[in-house]
Amino acid sequence: MRTAKRKATPKETIDLLRLVRTEGVGPVTFRRLMERYGSAAAVLEALPAVSKGQIPAPADAEREIERTTKLGGTLIFWGDGDYPPLLAMLDDAPPCLAVAGDAGLLRARCIAIVGGRNASANGQRMAETLAAALAPTLVVVSGLARGIDAAAHKGALVTGKTIAAIASGLDVTYPPGHEDLQRRIAECGAVVTEAPPGTVPQARHFPRRNRIIAGLSLGVIVVEASPKSGSLITAGIAQDAGREIFAVPGSPLDPRSRGANDLLRQGAVLTETAADVFANLPMQPRASAQIRMPFAAIQPLVEGQEPASPEAPGLRENLLALLGPAPTAVDDLLRRCQFSASAVMAALLELELAGRVEALPGNRVALSPHAES
Repeated sequence: MRTAKRKATPKETIDLLRLVRTEGVGPVTFRRLMERYGSAAAVLEALPAVSKGQIPAPADAEREIERTTKLGGTLIFWGDGDYPPLLAMLDDAPPCLAVAGDAGLLRARCIAIVGGRNASANGQRMAETLAAALAPTLVVVSGLARGIDAAAHKGALVTGKTIAAIASGLDVTYPPGHEDLQRRIAECGAVVTEAPPGTVPQARHFPRRNRIIAGLSLGVIVVEASPKSGSLITAGIAQDAGREIFAVPGSPLDPRSRGANDLLRQGAVLTETAADVFANLPMQPRASAQIRMPFAAIQPLVEGQEPASPEAPGLRENLLALLGPAPTAVDDLLRRCQFSASAVMAALLELELAGRVEALPGNRVALSPHAES
């Protein structure tokens, strides 16, 4: 794979973007493919033999690059030296980010402020006040949604910098009415997305946006969140990644405060002022509670070397029999399979590309819900 400090060449950028946009290649599979083959070009050469996914043509990638550039954006790929290091720690870190504004902010010390869209006036004032107090020292990250998110961005813009993680393309503003706010953030901070230009956000895009918010940040502050709020998804991702969780207490009579109050019961830092954040924000994430076993068994290929073969008799059938719709840790599969680790890893990768197996964060896999019986 490319060294961590070298920027991709134009040819590598096109190859990487084609791989990222290939049907069936998600964030986890992208990383496994790069670990196995060593470069996007090598992966693209091998894919037609093992995957049914449509690979975009070079011209398609060139058009996306050109369109992103015209929007004032830049593309950053996982493995590049300018990829945000905290986000890279996530198992399902986005393979590609499009950034409008100051991309360097993504590598700064960040704090996220999130909460409900139907926030009260007091909740919005609290988010704005916290953001304004934190922004001179930390970059404030949020999701550009109505309510708490918008208040956090506005407060941060008064005294410092802010990052908006969005679920749409850089050329699409959601929700409508935040065009001016998104423009101001791009001018004075950064707007980041993993979606290509022209993408209109759908419900499934927002949890992916939430993991960017959590991944960029050393901690997440929740202000007014109902029990079903997407803000709690962000907090859960952050907690799994070893980030600090902060919560602003609210009235038990207000349903909008139940999510934040529940976080306090679970050990979140009670937050009333910026001083509570500064006193408890770590310099680095804690060790993650998830068991992370890198796919070290699949070493990058060197010239003339053949990849580990998944062709051992009965291997794929054995793996499929051990798997079900519930996630299974890969290290459990390795313990229960009578095959070498390299062969198991290679077989899992080919089953993923064939649409039979789904790769999940936390080094887990499951049978794909869309797999043919």
